[in-house]
Amino acid sequence: MKVSQLITLFACCLLSAALALLAQQTFFAPAVSAPDSSSLSVAERNDVARRSFAKGLPADFTTSAKAVTPAVVFLRAYPSSVSRFEPGPRGSITGSGVIIDERGLIATNRHVIEDANRIRIVLGDKREYDATLIGEDESTDLALLKIKPEGKLPYLTFGDSDSLQVGEWVLAVGNPFSLNSTVTAGIVSGKGRSIDVLEPEDRIESFIQTDAAVNPGNSGGALVNTSGDLIGINTAILSSSGRHQGFAFAIPGNLAQRVLEDLRDFGEVRRAVLGAYIQGVNAAQAKSLGLKAARGVLITGLRDNSPALRGGLKVDDVITAINGTAINSASEFQEQLSRYRPGDRIRVNYVRNGRALSLKVLLRDKNNNPRKLVGREEVQD
Repeated sequence: MKVSQLITLFACCLLSAALALLAQQTFFAPAVSAPDSSSLSVAERNDVARRSFAKGLPADFTTSAKAVTPAVVFLRAYPSSVSRFEPGPRGSITGSGVIIDERGLIATNRHVIEDANRIRIVLGDKREYDATLIGEDESTDLALLKIKPEGKLPYLTFGDSDSLQVGEWVLAVGNPFSLNSTVTAGIVSGKGRSIDVLEPEDRIESFIQTDAAVNPGNSGGALVNTSGDLIGINTAILSSSGRHQGFAFAIPGNLAQRVLEDLRDFGEVRRAVLGAYIQGVNAAQAKSLGLKAARGVLITGLRDNSPALRGGLKVDDVITAINGTAINSASEFQEQLSRYRPGDRIRVNYVRNGRALSLKVLLRDKNNNPRKLVGREEVQD
């Protein structure tokens, strides 16, 4: 055999050996076992335990908690019935509020400040201000306040509450029992909940349900996701004792934002109406109506000359979506419709005799007027 052939053969053998060694280390290396705890010190064992516990946590809430708490305020409302000879906190109502604008706009619940002749706000840095009521909405239990601070304030921005999913982590921030800047965590337990807690006939209840601990004093506070986005205003608890029992409810952020913008710009909320009487769909109705599942809302009646009738909807039609957002219950229908104003056109998806159809409807107010609201600035001009 020639020398050149021997050299080539030797090189091939070396290459084959190197590839075999690499394959063994890559694919057949034994698993690295956990360190024997008996060989670790007490401090090292504690560190391993802490790291294992941290790995099991669903999320780190510290960043969002730090960002949110400065924008949640303590609120004390003095009802008109309180005697002028008792000017102290006796007889007052306490709650929470959320700063939603750096210039001092604060969102809270209407029931917290109802019939108050004075509203006192305490910021996270202990500064105190008297607040002015900009507007209130009984149908959603929301109110908008205004203070005049020195300089800009920390505030929260609304996130997309429609994107929330059941099982997602959320934080409730408020002042239960006057304990300032209290943060509790929980998950979204349900959406589109109606619990008949609001009194008006045109009430809009499509709450986010959560198991985060919410108690008296949390009303008007913030419900945020782990990114610190405002996705709800904490409003109610469902409890036989008046204390937290695992059921808390918040006004969805998308609905709250629309209502608060109206209060800011117009001083009132004039809602669009469709003029249709509706109810949820059960399994038996879904089968008889040719639906694939029990979803949407069934039209049981139409008002004369209503937007629904003008648009072409009929009794026994099943509305399944508004502007592409699916409707699965009467409360979800009310919530979606409440996001629009008189004069807006919406696309309604519906099922009639088993056929999926759609049409556009011009919304009107409760007086059947399609004209849009006029802002305060426009009136002044």
